[in-house]
Amino acid sequence: MITAQVENLTETLEELKPHFPAHWEELALFKDKMPLDPQYDIYEKMDAAGQAFLATLRDQGKLVGYFVGFITPGLHYKQTLTCKMDIVYIDPEYRSAGNGFLLFETVKAALTKRGVKLWWVGSKNHKPIEAFFRLFGFQQEEAYFAMWLGD
Repeated sequence: MITAQVENLTETLEELKPHFPAHWEELALFKDKMPLDPQYDIYEKMDAAGQAFLATLRDQGKLVGYFVGFITPGLHYKQTLTCKMDIVYIDPEYRSAGNGFLLFETVKAALTKRGVKLWWVGSKNHKPIEAFFRLFGFQQEEAYFAMWLGD
């Protein structure tokens, strides 16, 4: 049985870590220039400050997906509590049967309960999930572009 729930990021971090390489391999650009090297200490500090958010997708207890976001007042809108997606990933074999909707419904309910007013998510152009976001009720607000400036 697939379940979605909110969990503590720091307590779940060791279980999340083995999933990050496959996530990075599938979605990251500039892999030949930017090795995967998360700043786990920053995640833990933000979690301790109540600003990190984690929802997980599990199949009989086994971690098969996750959403990580950061909850803070908007830098331009200090009276508006916001959640900005950091990462979202569902193992490929679980990307059907409504599992994404289950995860996002859980996130939405938890964010609403915490008083979040604005929720931002993003999609990689080379692995787009905008159609899912639109079906879920998001509207496109911006587009980001990247340019490698290193060697």
